[in-house]
Amino acid sequence: MQHSALNTAPIAGSAVAGSTVDAIDRTRGDQYRFLACLLASPPSAQMLTAIAALAPEPTAFGDAVKAVARAAATTSQPDVAREHFELFVGVGRGELLPYASFYQTGFLNERPLADVRADLARFGVARQEQRFEPEDHIALLLEVMADMTQGHIPAGRDRQQAFFNRHLAPWAAQFFDDLAVAPTAAFYRPVAEVGRLFVDIETRGFTLAA
Repeated sequence: MQHSALNTAPIAGSAVAGSTVDAIDRTRGDQYRFLACLLASPPSAQMLTAIAALAPEPTAFGDAVKAVARAAATTSQPDVAREHFELFVGVGRGELLPYASFYQTGFLNERPLADVRADLARFGVARQEQRFEPEDHIALLLEVMADMTQGHIPAGRDRQQAFFNRHLAPWAAQFFDDLAVAPTAAFYRPVAEVGRLFVDIETRGFTLAA
């Protein structure tokens, strides 16, 4: 079965037959997908409304999500769209280059991209035709992790950890640190804190599981 990466919702009908996903992994997948959606494209007005209504538990991670909810309630969709463009697209290039190759080598389309493509081919994952970003874009990598944790791509915890350690752990935390201090970041500043905390939680979780 071939799967498409960078969806904004679970892949319909692609869950592994007979697989069971527990509540923790469903939640992990939702968190990966939430970040992937926000980084792949600016949220719609409907999504901003939904984010503004979030009421997470009072934990460090929940407080970070609540800050995103407050930001969603006090911004407009055109403003967020403009911010997303300046941060990640730009005229020529955005303020940030959210690619594994750039963060790990200083250049685009280098060995980390080839490594991602090789792993995705082994998983039977294909980039959607309407997506033009290289496969080492952070949103695509987060989306793949979401599909792995929720059973849409066949992957046990060991396979998830191997993909995370190879393609996200070396650079994702630094990316979110850079996003937090990017000049244009407003709505995306609290998003960066959610991303930073979540990467840390996943890193510690995989380490403990090992």
